Amino acid sequence: MFKKILLGSALTAAAGGLLLGTSAYSYLKTGVHSLRDSVKDQIPIEVEIKRARELIGDLKPEIANNLKHIAREEVDVAKLQREVSAKQASVTRSKDAILKLKDDLQSGVRYVTYQGKKYSIDQVRQDLADRFKHHQTLEATSEKLAKILDARERNLVAARRKLDEMLAAKRELEVQVENLQARLTMVEVAQAGSQFAVDDGAIGQVRQALDEIATRIDVAEKLASGMDAIGSVPVEPSVQSEDLVERISEYFQDDASGAKTSSEVEHLADLPL
Repeated sequence: MFKKILLGSALTAAAGGLLLGTSAYSYLKTGVHSLRDSVKDQIPIEVEIKRARELIGDLKPEIANNLKHIAREEVDVAKLQREVSAKQASVTRSKDAILKLKDDLQSGVRYVTYQGKKYSIDQVRQDLADRFKHHQTLEATSEKLAKILDARERNLVAARRKLDEMLAAKRELEVQVENLQARLTMVEVAQAGSQFAVDDGAIGQVRQALDEIATRIDVAEKLASGMDAIGSVPVEPSVQSEDLVERISEYFQDDASGAKTSSEVEHLADLPL
């Protein structure tokens, strides 16, 4: 089965090469890139942010390892500084002794006394020759150590600067991740807000139901107050009473001016009392 798949892939590639010529590789490369981009777009943003945080976390062991190397180098450089200082002090003492022996050798005396002991001029000459060779070796060693110390100090400064840059970059990456997380949260809040429109409709239904309940209670209260008013004496003036008063006033005004006709009296008697 596997051989058939390989054979099919080879035939497909060969057919593509025949049809597309030298452009077949370009098309294949473009297709691979498109597929990769499509697959990457399907990965949730939350997963990508989590992956970024993990990548930043993976920097911690490297930073810790660099810190360890820098600390070890600082210790070694401090030792080398003490060694160079000791060598330079030895070179200075050796130079002073050589110059003293040289002056004694040039003085022309036959014997020289050092720390209570007498030495011949030949002994002084031999000791001076030996000291001078040793001094040259000591001075060369001191110069080499000084050069090594200078190089290691410069490397230590560069390593510290590199570590500072790495720490600054790590902090900047952490800030970028947090900003991306904040932006994603805002997008999620906005998307959730659009989804809340459905919930607003449900809330509207509840409010409508409460309004209907309140209306029914209002009607029941009005009915209850209407039942209490049955059988009581109405004190509000009616329209007919007002008409009656007006007509009576007109009547007596007319009576003052003259007697009413019988028809008017009969009509007044017909009014409801």
